[in-house]
Amino acid sequence: MSCTRQFEEREPAMTDQRIDDYSAALDFAEQQVAAAIERHPDYFPIYTTDGKWFHQGELWTDWTGGFFSGMMWKFHERSGDPLWRERAEHYSRLLEHRQVDRNVHDLGFIFLNTYLPWFRLTGDEQLHQVLLTAGRTLAKRFIEKGQYLCSFIGLDSLFIDIMMNVPLIFYAANETGDEELRRVATAHCRTTRDRLVRPDGSTAHEGIFDLQTGRFVRQSTHQGLRADSAWARGLAWSMYGYSKCYGLTGMDEFLEVSQRNADYWLSRLPEDKIPYWDFDADLSQPLPWGPQKDSSAAAIAASGLLDLARQTKCRERSIAYHNTALVMLDILCGPQYLAVRDSGWEGILKHGVYHTKKNLGVDESVMWGEFFFVEALGKAVEER
Repeated sequence: MSCTRQFEEREPAMTDQRIDDYSAALDFAEQQVAAAIERHPDYFPIYTTDGKWFHQGELWTDWTGGFFSGMMWKFHERSGDPLWRERAEHYSRLLEHRQVDRNVHDLGFIFLNTYLPWFRLTGDEQLHQVLLTAGRTLAKRFIEKGQYLCSFIGLDSLFIDIMMNVPLIFYAANETGDEELRRVATAHCRTTRDRLVRPDGSTAHEGIFDLQTGRFVRQSTHQGLRADSAWARGLAWSMYGYSKCYGLTGMDEFLEVSQRNADYWLSRLPEDKIPYWDFDADLSQPLPWGPQKDSSAAAIAASGLLDLARQTKCRERSIAYHNTALVMLDILCGPQYLAVRDSGWEGILKHGVYHTKKNLGVDESVMWGEFFFVEALGKAVEER
């Protein structure tokens, strides 16, 4: 899609009312996280069950600890409160052993949101080494014959989610000058672009490869409606992930993919700007297969669009991306999604989705939705 598309022509505005609404939502987020720490010390929740964080159901995979402790770092950065720093350091240390975890593809989620802000605050070389080790560990998932980082599902599996984790490898490459790390990260981004990102900007959740030859076999999905549908959270991961990779490399090819994802996102959003869990969901079907919203996908996309609005070289796109991000945040701050009026609800954002097919965290609060909502609100408020 070219820059000549007729995007909405108005300057984005951070009004006093928006500042007040976003600040109030951040205050509420602090209250909810503090309460979760008090109720369940040293526990890393993934999704709520009937609004309660202490779930007994399946994890599917253990990948969200960096979001919970990452919010604590965001709160400390916002207020300077030493208590939030103390909590953030404590919960980050609980994750340190995972720097050598070979069982997940989510080390970027875990360490970029915890040890990176901690290192930037202190300059402590020990923290820096944890980040570098985690980046090298993630790079060990690289499958040479297919040129991709494999998912936790298996060696033949490539997930779109990994686009939000590969920035950890680029970070380690930039910090060390390790060209092998850079090669691995770049190859993964290109394979994902060529195999999972479609010409219209939509994305598949998973790609399957032949391990003997490296040949790409097919697109697949675990969390989307179909292999050929557009799972909303996966599209948000891709859009934000390629934006992050562009920021770390300056490679225009990554910016192009992120913009293609963003243009698809904007063109397919429903009237209220909050996506359904899959853009191809049959709205005539009952929940959750039909009109189930995913507030977490909206929060991820809002944060990514705010960055992309600054990165794009096209003024029309910048305005459209920024405006859409703010409108999504406006809706998420309203009573339909923000749990501020829901007595006993332990999360921040309602109507998130984890895994529809497994019925995990459907129409609940989910930890990544919480984190990216807080992150996006912080970015918007800082613009003022």
